Parts: sequence; C-alpha cells; structure tokens
Amino acid sequence: MIKLCGFALSNYYNKVKFVLLEYGIPFEEEFVMMSQEEALLVHSPLGKVPFIRTEHGDLCESQAIIEYLHARFPDKVIFPADPWEAAKQRELITFLDLHLELVVRPLYKEAFFGGTVSDATRAHVEKLLTRHVAGFARLAQFGPYLRGAEFGVADAAAYVNLPLVGMTTQIIYGRDFLLDAGMDWKRYVKLLNERPAAQRVTADRKAYSAAAAASKQ
Repeated sequence: MIKLCGFALSNYYNKVKFVLLEYGIPFEEEFVMMSQEEALLVHSPLGKVPFIRTEHGDLCESQAIIEYLHARFPDKVIFPADPWEAAKQRELITFLDLHLELVVRPLYKEAFFGGTVSDATRAHVEKLLTRHVAGFARLAQFGPYLRGAEFGVADAAAYVNLPLVGMTTQIIYGRDFLLDAGMDWKRYVKLLNERPAAQRVTADRKAYSAAAAASKQ
C-alpha cells in the first residue's frame, strides 16, 4: 500500500492527500517533518515533504506523485481522458503551484510565523504576484470549478493554495489580491468543503494545528 509521508500543515502534502481521498486510492500516512538529516534525505533528496513510499521505492514532489497515481490507477481517471482537458488541468496546477503559491511563499515568515520580511521582498512579490494573479484569472473559470461545471484534479491544488495566497496578501498588503482580481476564492473553497475529501483534509489539518499549539503551552 502507498504510504504518504509528511505532516498535515503542509499544503503540498494536503494536495496529494486530497487526491488520494477524492479518487479512492488506499493509502497510509506517516508523520515526517522536513529535515536535512540523512535518515530523511535517503527518501526525499531535499529533505522536503511530501513523499510517498511504494513497493518500487520512494517518490517526492507533489505533482510527480499525482502523475504517478494517475498512471498507476488509470481506472480512477485522475486526469481527463481527453488530451486537451488533461493538459488544461495541468496548466492550472502549474499556475497554482509555481506562479501563485511559490511566489507568495517568501511572505509566510511574516504573515504566519511572527517574523519580518524586507521591503524589497514585499515589493518584489507584489509586482510578480499582481501579474501572475491576473494571468490565473484569465484561465480559471470558477464555473463553479476551475474548468467549469465538473470537479477536476486542479481543484485539489486550488483548495490548498488559494487560501494561502488570499490570506497572505490580505495580511501583508492589506488587500486580498485574488478578491481584487474578481476571484471569490472563499465561496469557491466553501463549495469544495462539501466534498468528503476536503472535509477530511481540513479536519486533520486543524487537529494537527491544535495539537501543535497545545504542545507549546
């Protein structure tokens, strides 16, 4: 059985977990924190999560994992059979992961962890993210899902990434870049929360956060 390794606060861990749950793929979870210890590096070369353990070995990087799941379980139809629609799902995921979440990530230190970021970092992220959000707005349909009327695998990536972008920009700049671009991500996430997979991901994330906070008291 596939073993998903990581922790419930990681958005990329939750991206993979959402997909596993949504498409009914059996898996187990193993709690693993990021580290540069050799014991982790032999499984995840950069010491990051998530990674999965399989009978063939280890595999890291959330999108590579999802592509593997799609190829290993073709009956689950994680990506649409139509090549164009499959490519459009991948395009949306690329925007969500690389052009939105990873761009805003340098601000998390101040937004969520009590640190500070430089004015230069703020200015750089603002300039880049403004352009990328506008680009994403041209792709995403929100009708009600990203590609229209049907849920797709890109919606799993959106579920874990859009709230981070919206909340971070609101905290750092005093305005939500997504809402300003006409994307009501809060209503969209509320819709996704009706899905059992999303409910499980969120419940586990909240439980992890509560346990972590309690341990610090």
